[in-house]
This record gives sequence, C-alpha cells and structure tokens, in this order.
Amino acid sequence: MVGHTRRVDANEVEEIRQLLRDRAVRATPARIAVLQELRSATSPLTHADLAEKLVPLGFDKATVFRNLADLTDADLIMRTELGDHVWRFEVLDPNNPNSDKHPHFVCVECGDVRCLGDMTFTASSQRRAKGIGRITEILIKGHCKNCDTAAI
Repeated sequence: MVGHTRRVDANEVEEIRQLLRDRAVRATPARIAVLQELRSATSPLTHADLAEKLVPLGFDKATVFRNLADLTDADLIMRTELGDHVWRFEVLDPNNPNSDKHPHFVCVECGDVRCLGDMTFTASSQRRAKGIGRITEILIKGHCKNCDTAAI
C-alpha cells in the first residue's frame, strides 16, 4: 500500500536500540518498528492492530507476532487479555518497575480499551483484597465518553 510511511526519529531509534541491548535482545528493524508503534500508541494494541500498521512497511504478520513474543519475554512489553480472548500489548516503562500494575477500562458498547495509569487504589480497597488473595489485574468495564448516552 502506498502512503504508509512513519516518521523516523533517530534519537528514538537509538533509545530503542539501547533498550534492546540492555536486555540482550538483537535490535532488528522489526523489533524497533514494533516498539516504535507501541510507544506511540495511546492504548494497548492487538497483533492485528500492529500488523495493519507494519505489513505495509514490509513486515509480515508472522514476523510481527514473533517479535511480540520476543519483546514480551524480554520484559520490554506486556501482554494483557481483557476477557475477549484477544491479546493486547503495551510497552513497559524501564524506569518504573510497577508500570505493568495499572487497571484497564473496556467500553461495553464499542470495545475501546484504555489504560488507567493515573488511578490509585486506597488502603481500604487493598485491605478488602486480602480476603481474596493476590490480585494480578484489574479490569473496569463501562461506557466510554463516545458511547455514554447519559452524557449531555
């Protein structure tokens, strides 16, 4: 497809190369492209989302999939399943060991997924969780601002 180009930022590419080297992962063009797309995303992306962006640039779907697995194994990205049997991927912040510990919001109407990284949980909510066991993920469902018919 003509017209699918991505602006290349040399500083960003070098930063990604260094992240990969720090994890002893080869800095291939496909890995760099996957990380660039995930870093620029405003919400977690599926393999299909990434393939739609990267196949026109010359990467095949299998290469994208393999690199998602490799980057997940290297703890550079995280894989999340939000109840719809679709894996979504997002970057982990190498400077924040808790960057994977945030809830997600899923719109029950349109399926839009958003990270809620700015949400915090009070001590009382953590105390109630003690009776359950270890909570590994929090998923909040509702209506996004576009689908919320109550919004006027």
